[in-house]
Amino acid sequence: MSEATRPLTAPTPPTPPTPSTPPMSGTRRLALAVIATSALMAVLDGSIVTVAMPTIQADLGFSPAGLSWVMNGYLLAFGGLLLLAGRLGDLIGRKRMFLAGTAVFTAASVAAGAATSPALLVAARFVQGIGGAAASAVSLGILVTMFTEPRERGKALGVFAFTGAAGASIGQVLGGVLTEALSWHWIFMINIPIGLLTLAAAVRAIPADRGLGLRAGVDVLGALLVTSGLMLAIYTVVGTADHGWGSPRTLGLGAVTAALLAAFFVRQATAAAPLMPLRILRSRTVVAANLVQMLMISAMFAFQIVVALDMQKVLGYGATATGLAMLPAAVAIGGIALGVSERLITRFGPRAVLLAGLVSLAAALTLLLRLPTHASYATDLLPTMLLIGGGGLAMPAAAGLGMAGAREQDAGLVSGLFNTTQQVGAAAGAAVLSTLAASQTGRLLAHGHDTAEALAGGYRVAYGVGVGLLVAAFVVAVVLLRPGHAAADGDAEAVDADAEAVYVDADAATRLSVEAERATRDSDLVATVG
Repeated sequence: MSEATRPLTAPTPPTPPTPSTPPMSGTRRLALAVIATSALMAVLDGSIVTVAMPTIQADLGFSPAGLSWVMNGYLLAFGGLLLLAGRLGDLIGRKRMFLAGTAVFTAASVAAGAATSPALLVAARFVQGIGGAAASAVSLGILVTMFTEPRERGKALGVFAFTGAAGASIGQVLGGVLTEALSWHWIFMINIPIGLLTLAAAVRAIPADRGLGLRAGVDVLGALLVTSGLMLAIYTVVGTADHGWGSPRTLGLGAVTAALLAAFFVRQATAAAPLMPLRILRSRTVVAANLVQMLMISAMFAFQIVVALDMQKVLGYGATATGLAMLPAAVAIGGIALGVSERLITRFGPRAVLLAGLVSLAAALTLLLRLPTHASYATDLLPTMLLIGGGGLAMPAAAGLGMAGAREQDAGLVSGLFNTTQQVGAAAGAAVLSTLAASQTGRLLAHGHDTAEALAGGYRVAYGVGVGLLVAAFVVAVVLLRPGHAAADGDAEAVDADAEAVYVDADAATRLSVEAERATRDSDLVATVG
């Protein structure tokens, strides 16, 4: 209709936007289920073997020192490759990286379940870690690019956080049941149907993305430095349980680790196409969220592992009973993460929700400081299991803050960084808390305490350190995640966006040049034929 024939009526006022959130589409719901299932497999594989270790040792003839590599082989590959996998996802496409990682993980699960010797099992676990890193590194990047509406993103992050926080508890239950009912082989074989279904659904549900392309630059030297540095860091930390923190071995490896990581950051500051552009560290929010997560995950080792040891070695619970006793924690985390976290984050902001979750977790570990050697589950343990539900608040809030500064082209890298700090926190927590607990137990035994009291005393030290780590995380969140810092992050982001625009323009010019050259060749060919 032309302006001349348009009726002269008052314009209809625009309809105000509705405050309600439209329902999540079926495709995105399926994508969320796929990513959550993949994350659950990765977390389960880190915990499901713990209750089966004695059976695996007896069946395959592992030495006591060699048995630890069933766990450490997975952790080394998984934690060491996350950052590299995240950047490669940005370059070749996050969907491709997710599919490749899931396929490798599933194939390695077949090899692990069929292993007939210690060497074969450790090698399969290492490959599992490679696949798990490739899939996990890009998972958060896929989520934040698919779910852009705040409430939907909050809900998606709640589901993702639940799989990470509750996966270890579920793994302990499942590991005990499968080992006792069938055999230890099935703790790996169970991944096969899950992995195949995940692959089939991911092809359909996860949107394809082209990535920046390998010609955007692959920093091979930077990749070697950070991968070797992270692997050596995790290897050094997990080895302190046997060699101690002050041993020449630990100090020497620590010095080499520091040198490798320092060289990596120098390389990133000077490389033309860095593996990890240092601009992502300009965001105070991203740095603080990663630091909070590392402290929080380190502290949560006191719950996931030390509580399980306490129940078995002091209170006399069996493996399956221990897993079942910890199920209320998984239910509480799931109920809060899936049911209320996104609404609270939308209403009060992620910082306030993160602080509330940290307080709840600190209260849970504080209750364990008074756990008697003849504890009643209902009065002494169940309150802790319920308060651990605060993880359902803290985990999604930390994940949202950790991905807050991620742009489209860096989403995989920032996701890989967030997952890397999680793994480093887990390894550090395992080493520090287990070493301190063992030292205190040894002192109490030397002073004439019986075994149960000595073990309980060692575990109390671990709980106390866990509380201290959570208090430190709370302080970091209060100081570094102040609302006023968001504006500064936004200004830095604007500067980075301008710089990136120059890069994109140059890249577009290169593509146009190539296309013009191709057109010229085609024109010459036509002229020659003519």
